[in-house]
Amino acid sequence: MSENKNFTIGITQGDINGVGYEVIIKSLCDNRIMEMCTPVVYGLSKVASYHKKLLDLPDFSFQLSKSAEQLSTKRPNLINLYDEEVKVDLGTSTKIAGQMSERSLYAAGKDLKNNLIDAIVTAPVNKSNIQSDKFKFSGHTEFFEHYFGGKEHPAMTVMVSEEMRMGFVTGHIPVRDIPGAITTENVFQKIKILHDSLKHDFALSNPTIAVLSLNPHSGDEGLLGSEDGECIKPAITQAFGEGINAFGPFPAEGFFASGAHTRFDAVLAMYYDQGMIPFKLTGSGGVNFTAGLPVVRTAPAHGTAYDIAGKNVADTQPMRNAIYLAIDILRNRKKGL
Repeated sequence: MSENKNFTIGITQGDINGVGYEVIIKSLCDNRIMEMCTPVVYGLSKVASYHKKLLDLPDFSFQLSKSAEQLSTKRPNLINLYDEEVKVDLGTSTKIAGQMSERSLYAAGKDLKNNLIDAIVTAPVNKSNIQSDKFKFSGHTEFFEHYFGGKEHPAMTVMVSEEMRMGFVTGHIPVRDIPGAITTENVFQKIKILHDSLKHDFALSNPTIAVLSLNPHSGDEGLLGSEDGECIKPAITQAFGEGINAFGPFPAEGFFASGAHTRFDAVLAMYYDQGMIPFKLTGSGGVNFTAGLPVVRTAPAHGTAYDIAGKNVADTQPMRNAIYLAIDILRNRKKGL
């Protein structure tokens, strides 16, 4: 564990009206977290105290720190980003909650860019109320790609659970825009990002990837759509020619119904629902990982969960798993240097 103790994990507070603070605080009550890393939450001390009181955890406390250069290794840290009172409206989307979500994300991102922390775990945000003149991204993945990647390091979402790893060719885009985004270049790029991540982030020496089709029955030789034959198959052939074990395209319904996903190290879906529905049906405690970047960012695979905010019933396993996965990836990257 000694080598992991050097890892400092930044945790963004997410939406203050959702379950973010609940899953953060309850996860950090687990002593195993402190044994594995030094956690630091980028948030609001008064809001954290409000949520701690709701959770009835009198023995838990944060070490208030002025910066990531002055952190305690004996208890969880919190960098206070705002001294004034902020109203918490549990289960409600508010403008101030979005502003504080954005502030937390940029503060943690700045420290990660300056090497003051080693990875970021993000609590859920509301994709609508976080929008501003500065923040115009459809999700965390797009933000991190812009902030840390760009053209040199395109990012992709990889969902991770004990049952499967699921990558996506397209992310948070309207369904009507999906076919236009399924190009040979784009599919090949995502296959390669997934392959490289499996090797370097998950320490798999010779990973296998199943690529799903876009159309029913893989297009039935063009009868139900041309993308599978004209775009996806050539991308798989190109990848295989470069030594990547990519196979398919497989029609999604038969692929998951037969349990074929268990025979591959990862699956590449063409769009969000195609991958997320089987991912969430086959397991719990899932984690969202942003692959392809020089930095490590993970998150619990759930949203703000306004409907249960403040009720002390949120599942903390995804948040704990997100922290554990960030540490595992950091360790794998360190060993691979």
